[in-house]
Amino acid sequence: MSSPHLTQLRKWMLESPPVEWGINQVRELLIGAMRQGPIPQHVAFVMDGNRRFAKNHKIEKVEGHNLGFEALARILEVCYKSGVKVVTVYAFSIENFNRTKYEVDALMEMAKIKLLQLAQHGELLDRYGASIRVLGQRNLVKEDVLEAVDRAVDLTKHNTDCALNICFPYTSRDEITTAIRNTVEDYSKPLSAHARPFSQTRITQKIRSRNLNTSPLRASSPTPSSTSDVDDSISSSTTLNPESPPNDSRENAIYPDPETITSDTIGAHIFTANDPPLDLLIRTSGVNRLSDFMLWQCHENTEIVFLDCLWPEFDLWQFMPVLVEWQWRQKHIEDKSSVIGVKALKTKIR
Repeated sequence: MSSPHLTQLRKWMLESPPVEWGINQVRELLIGAMRQGPIPQHVAFVMDGNRRFAKNHKIEKVEGHNLGFEALARILEVCYKSGVKVVTVYAFSIENFNRTKYEVDALMEMAKIKLLQLAQHGELLDRYGASIRVLGQRNLVKEDVLEAVDRAVDLTKHNTDCALNICFPYTSRDEITTAIRNTVEDYSKPLSAHARPFSQTRITQKIRSRNLNTSPLRASSPTPSSTSDVDDSISSSTTLNPESPPNDSRENAIYPDPETITSDTIGAHIFTANDPPLDLLIRTSGVNRLSDFMLWQCHENTEIVFLDCLWPEFDLWQFMPVLVEWQWRQKHIEDKSSVIGVKALKTKIR
């Protein structure tokens, strides 16, 4: 029997009601077993391989992307049912605008349709309380697509248990640049009077200047240099209790101290600022690179996995081994931490 006929027969058998029921039961058992161990709270996917899948199966590229969307729906259910709280997917890179106009327009049209389908008829999202969030540069998207994006976000905003982050159009460098720009804007705004911090240096200068004014050794007529000291202290933008009421000019305004900027400050402006740390990042298609995705979110404990399967082929059977290995590593880390904690306690007792 030829290969196409075997493929058709296999498909027919898998879709027959008894076989489908049996497979679903096995799926439920496997997901239930996985839930017994630690579960990553934030998983990200680089959904790569749609075009190659289409080429291998001699179908249109757009159809490959459609099958990729179906794969996303399948894996979302697995993730949410397993206990994952946030799923982030790389749907469209800013660099993808370099593709042919036909493909870009087709992807935009498909995104518009699929987003609304996911939100309007998305029993899956409502079942698990998942909201849609679209992360990226809105100014690069056409108005009609933006309307679909906003509609999908609005239709699921009542869901607060889980989240689906769709990066579209997105690159990590652009995200980091945007976060830095927003941080600079925040630190360029004058502080309100009640939020102004005390500066130890300026307080010391003010006390010293007042002591000089009241010193018996000081001449009754101040010298130009002493007058300058006092005036500098009073006119400083960080003077404590200035003699004259402050005005609204930028010269007297007080700004946040840039020395207080940390990685946490930048992180608070990242698109995923309110999400759990990224636990697991998976890329399909056998390509071993991140392609400018989630560079800030990847930390020392993020597990990065590259799989050979193409994205439309990705489902529970490819995801389960990755999750089991992640659970094993987490268990190893927890056991190691426990041993270190016991040793530290024994040392302290001694």
